[in-house]
Amino acid sequence: MIIKENSFLKKVSKFISNFFNPFTSLVLYFIYFSYKNFTFHDSIERFLPIFLIIILPSSLWIFYNVKKGNYQNLDVSNRVKRKSLYIFINSSIFIYLLFDFFVKESFDVMMFFLLVLLLIMQVSNFFIKSSMHTALNFFVAALFISQNFWLGITWILISILVGISRIIVKRHTPKEVLMGFLLSTVVSFAYLYTFIQMQIG
Repeated sequence: MIIKENSFLKKVSKFISNFFNPFTSLVLYFIYFSYKNFTFHDSIERFLPIFLIIILPSSLWIFYNVKKGNYQNLDVSNRVKRKSLYIFINSSIFIYLLFDFFVKESFDVMMFFLLVLLLIMQVSNFFIKSSMHTALNFFVAALFISQNFWLGITWILISILVGISRIIVKRHTPKEVLMGFLLSTVVSFAYLYTFIQMQIG
């Protein structure tokens, strides 16, 4: 009976962990944000560069390295191997920000704070493998809060479940999940403060 219950718990945890991966959570936020603030045409124009410069290349990079055996899984669980992943994703976001600034003549505050979070996590990775799933889902919760308070609270609960699931499926230790939460909390508060100031201004 206990074995069956543990097996069910692991299956549920694996589903939560896989479904609410950072890319999926960010895309869900982009869809909601676009639906709330833009027309369909404007949404495509805004989201397409993010998809082509960040999401697609980063996904292909991970799949390629898993296939080549450089990464042991799609989560890139090995702390040492994560160094190249951080470099690739952060470089992609930086290129997008340059594109956004020089080509579209705007500045994407949300993507800037996402880069800040990932750079901090890249530094922390030298000491501890902070949970990207946990950190980025808590950051997404902050993004949702900036648009819809109760949806953001719901996403905080989802983020907690994601963090717990990462421990159950043994991708992270409680310490690594907690570190991801703490790093994300600092950056998320900074983002929300900046967002509020921009709304006031």
